[in-house]
Amino acid sequence: MPEVALKKGWTRVAFGDVVKLSRERSSNPEKDGFERFVGLDHMDPGDLKIRRWGDIVDGNTFTSVFRPGQVLFGKRRAYQRKVAMADFSGVCSGDIYVLEPENTDLLPELLPFICQTDGFFEHAVGTSAGSLSPRTNWDSLASYEFALPPLEEQRKIAKLLQGTESLLQVQSDLVDSLERLRKSLLVDLFDRLLRDDSVCKLLIAQAGLVLMGRQRSPKYERGPSLRPYLRVANVFDGYIDTADLNSMQFSDKEFAQYSLQNGDILLNEGQSRELVGRSAIFHGEVHGACFQNTLIRFRPLEVVTTEFAHRYFQYCLYTGCFVANSKQTTSIAHLGVKRFAKMLMPVPGKGQQESITRCVSSTEQRLRDLKVRQLRLRALKARIVSGTLVRDEGLGA
Repeated sequence: MPEVALKKGWTRVAFGDVVKLSRERSSNPEKDGFERFVGLDHMDPGDLKIRRWGDIVDGNTFTSVFRPGQVLFGKRRAYQRKVAMADFSGVCSGDIYVLEPENTDLLPELLPFICQTDGFFEHAVGTSAGSLSPRTNWDSLASYEFALPPLEEQRKIAKLLQGTESLLQVQSDLVDSLERLRKSLLVDLFDRLLRDDSVCKLLIAQAGLVLMGRQRSPKYERGPSLRPYLRVANVFDGYIDTADLNSMQFSDKEFAQYSLQNGDILLNEGQSRELVGRSAIFHGEVHGACFQNTLIRFRPLEVVTTEFAHRYFQYCLYTGCFVANSKQTTSIAHLGVKRFAKMLMPVPGKGQQESITRCVSSTEQRLRDLKVRQLRLRALKARIVSGTLVRDEGLGA
């Protein structure tokens, strides 16, 4: 790393000089009194709080022990930026390093923020090995060099960052609460419709045109009419992500059959049990896009609005109706276009449909506004980190 002048009192150190890797293990976590386990999927990028976990009694193969105050760092796919500070005891995946200060030179409160700096992540990613699931190792992390401020300045920096982090935690808790409210509201509204004998119930195939996408094949990877297509990796709960698009050959006739229009609803046909049937409305995010057979397209007919149909599909996802109608393979649940088409949908009058979607949309708008404020606060935290920990004459230089 380039040599730069250090601020007075700051010292250049290697990560392994001031941080140690905890090697505490438990061969029988339940017997040893642990109740929770944490995997990489329980950690959220950019969030220092562990908000989800598994219960030891439900089965667990992890043995790495962590304690309150220790820092958990995801060594696999480090680019996902998964760092958390434990506030309870448990065991975690072998793909998670459990870190703590080696000595009194580093305040424990500052360690998680050091692990969130761009320099640390860049070092972790740059020293990772493996193509499909790259991992960094402890020796590589321990060699990361940075400038460490004196303890008094560490306390000031930690206090400032902890204050910002506390605000982020409050906002995250509000987002979680509002998300639960949104789902509860949606489930309650459709439960009432399904119980109401005066509301018409139609087969999904009677409310819209149902079609499974075109099967992917090596023979379609080249051709004169390559077109982008959407697949499961692009369709999430309520939105479409176009960051990773693939293309394949579609003839004019196939394009007419499999092309997407504004207002089409796409559902995951094959997914894990908890995600099968996940849906989003296509709003023309990709010009000339088609869809693969891992997705089902629902094109509403006159009897139902796009928004109402999508809300009902969300209801089916949240309440397990899609899982109940799916066929389970080894690790994937398949909704099946025929089974999906035969499911019933409540179809009230258009006025009631619009009233329901307005009610849910209003809650969603408040949720979006809150998430925007959360993103702004995260950006502020990043600027604070940059201004206090990452500077030419300071930490991470």
